[in-house]
Amino acid sequence: MKHVLVPIDGSEPAWKALDHAASVFAGGRITVLHVVDPAAGMYTGVDGGYFDTEAFERAKDRGEDLCERASERLRDDDLEGIDLATAVEAGRPARTIVEYVSEHDVDHVVMGSRGRTGVSRMLLGSVAETVTRRSPVPVTIVR
Repeated sequence: MKHVLVPIDGSEPAWKALDHAASVFAGGRITVLHVVDPAAGMYTGVDGGYFDTEAFERAKDRGEDLCERASERLRDDDLEGIDLATAVEAGRPARTIVEYVSEHDVDHVVMGSRGRTGVSRMLLGSVAETVTRRSPVPVTIVR
């Protein structure tokens, strides 16, 4: 049985990736992962910076909500035979996804792409591109 990791961030490409994984890897194990970037609670100003614990907790709660929505989505599609797990982890998204793959015996990653090109991709980076380059297992990018 294949273990497939589907990182989600609430974007349309992420939901498409989940749907793709469910149809292609039916009968396997799917783990839905949301990564909370610690920067979600960091604020800086002229007097320095501070960490807002409540903002970070809200970001984690949003991740839990996204995982629940993913579970409901698969239940609503009445997809039988899928062993579904969810996880919310904190860390830099690309690095955390690759570490999760290595630590949890994942066989394949299916993730959405935001479709950034040109300058915006160079400035903002691309989680999907970084995961594809660093992953020890195959990665499918869904648009």
